[in-house]
Amino acid sequence: MRHAHIHLIIGALLALGLFAVPAQAAPVICEKYGSTSIQSNRYIVQNNVWGADTAQCIDVNQSGGFTVTQAAHNNSTSGAPAGYPSIYAGCHYANCTTGSNLPMQASASGFAALRSSVSMTYPGSGTYNASYDLWFDPTPRTDGQNTGAELMIWLNRQGSIQPIGSQVGTVNLAGATWQVWFGNIGWNVISYVRSSPATSLDFTIDTFYSDVVSRGYGQRSWYLTSVQAGFEPWIGGTGLAVNSFSFGTGGGTSDPTPPSTPGTPSASNVTSSSATLTWAASTDNVGVTGYDVLRATGDTFTRVGGGTATSYTDTGLSPSTTYRYRIRARDAAGNLSPDSATVTVTTQPGSGGGGCAVTPTTQTSWNNGYVIQPVTVANRGTSTLNGWTVTFPLPSGHTITGIWGGTYTVSGGTVTVRNLAHNGNLAPGASTTFGYQASRPTGNTQVPSGYTCS
Repeated sequence: MRHAHIHLIIGALLALGLFAVPAQAAPVICEKYGSTSIQSNRYIVQNNVWGADTAQCIDVNQSGGFTVTQAAHNNSTSGAPAGYPSIYAGCHYANCTTGSNLPMQASASGFAALRSSVSMTYPGSGTYNASYDLWFDPTPRTDGQNTGAELMIWLNRQGSIQPIGSQVGTVNLAGATWQVWFGNIGWNVISYVRSSPATSLDFTIDTFYSDVVSRGYGQRSWYLTSVQAGFEPWIGGTGLAVNSFSFGTGGGTSDPTPPSTPGTPSASNVTSSSATLTWAASTDNVGVTGYDVLRATGDTFTRVGGGTATSYTDTGLSPSTTYRYRIRARDAAGNLSPDSATVTVTTQPGSGGGGCAVTPTTQTSWNNGYVIQPVTVANRGTSTLNGWTVTFPLPSGHTITGIWGGTYTVSGGTVTVRNLAHNGNLAPGASTTFGYQASRPTGNTQVPSGYTCS
């Protein structure tokens, strides 16, 4: 699931050779990386035993799912799962479905309407999770390992297993409460673990990705490449089943009514680099699923964030700068409300930041990339630091592919990182951290240096 297997390409070739079955056939797949398409290639079902050599077979059904009929796994719960039997839309290691419109950039106008649903059945034994796996890449990648973000949504888990990284918070999304976990293994892994198990989920993709972006773990410039639903078994797994799966744009003619116009936003807690917006909720005949925050410094408004809450803190702003904001609502069918009235916000002057100090740490590096974390930002002054900015030159040919704990821009080879809402105010002696991943030309051993902080 979180892997970079050339074997998947081999598996796709095996599937083409061994499973050239009629369109309505429902094969049983036992090959490690075997797969087959269903519903005229609308979806692909894959066995995907990437983490073990034990046997696993899945019985595919044309209605949009599969059942694990054999699973002899016995992986250690302190390590990786045995595999990820799953169904997906989009592209996975050059094996692409038809009509998904993926890859799609998360800033595209159609992204807010993307939605998926799944229904699952769980056995009474085994150690596993039942989860979505949504992949994002800085490029419209159709093959190979994605390097942006892996967004996991755990509907259920059995046994002593946990997501990659550590828990960083909780959030209410899609009608439920979720633990939020974050880790980095060469790409960001953000996992949402449901506080109470569920056998089904119907949601818009942006409901979760908006939260990812707001935490600094994803970018609107990244591309959604695939939407996958299945299971990660560690021990056993026989009886796990996806009963049905769907992916596409919500709505159609069944719900043509858009939400009402949200209230005019009001601004508070305005600093030199951030501002908090609040607004009155929108209403809808079915239900509002989220809000988009639109920002402009000139004539054009662009989406800068959002979520399910009726408040949003915009970070990474420039001191002494005037911004304008509007809000729009979305419903479960992908309908958009009219934009709200506009509020104008002018940020405070910069604080000077004479006590700001920055210390980077190289966590890992490889022949064409590296991860720098933690980058520690400390206030060594005698007064509170209200917002911070870190700058450093990026070596020629290097590209930032992901950042967490801050927002960033690149101009003329200089990277500028600014705080998020929750880590901008540093009392004397206090510190916070951020991290980032970058690619570089193969064989290049440089990492950035010359960091400054203000």
